[in-house]
Amino acid sequence: MQQEETQSGVFEYHPDEFGDILVNWEVDEYPQHERSRRWYILASAAGIGLIIYAVITSNFLFAVIVLMIAVIMVLSMFSKPEKIPVLITTTGIIVGDMYYDYQSIRDFSIVYDPPDVKLLYLDFYAMTHPLLSVSLEDVDPNIVRESLLPFCLENFKRNQEDLTDVMRRLYKL
Repeated sequence: MQQEETQSGVFEYHPDEFGDILVNWEVDEYPQHERSRRWYILASAAGIGLIIYAVITSNFLFAVIVLMIAVIMVLSMFSKPEKIPVLITTTGIIVGDMYYDYQSIRDFSIVYDPPDVKLLYLDFYAMTHPLLSVSLEDVDPNIVRESLLPFCLENFKRNQEDLTDVMRRLYKL
């Protein structure tokens, strides 16, 4: 995908490559949560407990993974997430620098229960490609749905948040 960054930091879109834009918005690179001191104490205790368990069971790879997660959490705490553009076009969906054509998308679903849950889910034909969840932010879900219906099937069975999204929201991960 060829995008050029302009002076204002907004990406320039080339319609000859990806069709006309039907809907666009921006999402945070990762969710930014307000965590209390209690959350940090509990997370630190859980991390230390997992590292002790890993050392006792001689599972040093697990200890390294727990340490890596802790470092990532600390780094994300001190940096502001970047804004990622999301574009629904006449040929596919663009999320950041990834382009997904409609032939690769099995179906979509919208789970909307504001203010906490506003998600667009994309399911793909490829078994190696996981379910993709994209925050709808403040965009009208009806406009997103109407834009996708001519190109994709809608999955009415998926009407609740995915378990990983629920855990990420509840545990502020």
